[in-house]
Amino acid sequence: MPIIEIQNLTKDYEVGFWRKRKVRALDGLSLDVERGQIFGFLGANGAGKTTTLKLLMRLIFPTGGSARILGHDISDVSMHAQIGYLPENPYFYDYLTAREFLNYCGELFGGNNIKARTQELLTRVNLDQRSWDRQLRKFSKGMLQRVGLAQALVNDPEIVFLDEPMSGLDPVGRREVRDLIASLRNEGKTVFMCSHILSDIEVLCDNVAILKGGRVAHAGSLNDLRARETSAIEVIATDADANALKGSLSIDADVTTTPSGIRIQVTDEREVDAAIAALRKVNGKLVSVQPVRQSLEELFM
Repeated sequence: MPIIEIQNLTKDYEVGFWRKRKVRALDGLSLDVERGQIFGFLGANGAGKTTTLKLLMRLIFPTGGSARILGHDISDVSMHAQIGYLPENPYFYDYLTAREFLNYCGELFGGNNIKARTQELLTRVNLDQRSWDRQLRKFSKGMLQRVGLAQALVNDPEIVFLDEPMSGLDPVGRREVRDLIASLRNEGKTVFMCSHILSDIEVLCDNVAILKGGRVAHAGSLNDLRARETSAIEVIATDADANALKGSLSIDADVTTTPSGIRIQVTDEREVDAAIAALRKVNGKLVSVQPVRQSLEELFM
């Protein structure tokens, strides 16, 4: 059974002061997420990503449709003890220190050994130990993001919802958080994450869904999605002159020079043999033959 089940979830907002009108932010969203994977939820600004997360967290209420998490309807708030959530713009108690804030979150869940758990999590998110007893109002955006990740894990949840978890982090911080998210999958946890940083989604996620105008435009495994749009094959070679290679080709192929060598792109598997034969004629060296896969950015656009 999927760990998250979303069926025809719809959300309308009323906008306007004098003349109110309805704006549909989410339009019949249906989605299943399997246990133990990292699921990427993508979309442009205003596509409905944050609205979806707020509906699942029961911070707002749907106009129509339903959703279940861990087999429970989202109206069953007892299920929240098994989930963690990091919003896009978290608001913490500014005058608490990082240590005090995590102790407080742990007490809300009624956990054991709360102080030890706090130290473990602050270490895990790589927050400098000298900052543990500093007030949160003195933290940078990246430091607050680390504290937010720690609070999302304080109850050792089955599933973690992350809205822009890399926001405000420098390249080193992004790498550390990526490693942390990957480790959650290794522990058997499920991660549902929204992100604008497509390279992070491409590295981390098993499956993705791309939201457009409140509806799913694409959904599936990352490899399947990228392969769906192209059947091209590229032959990479070295030690060959591009002009001589073009003259020896018996097929119509795209030949380009790259820093790593010559790239021959063909559109059919049957043309690969012709490309290799032409390469041999000019004494080139074959490096690789591989399908051309769209980057996630190309698919997203």
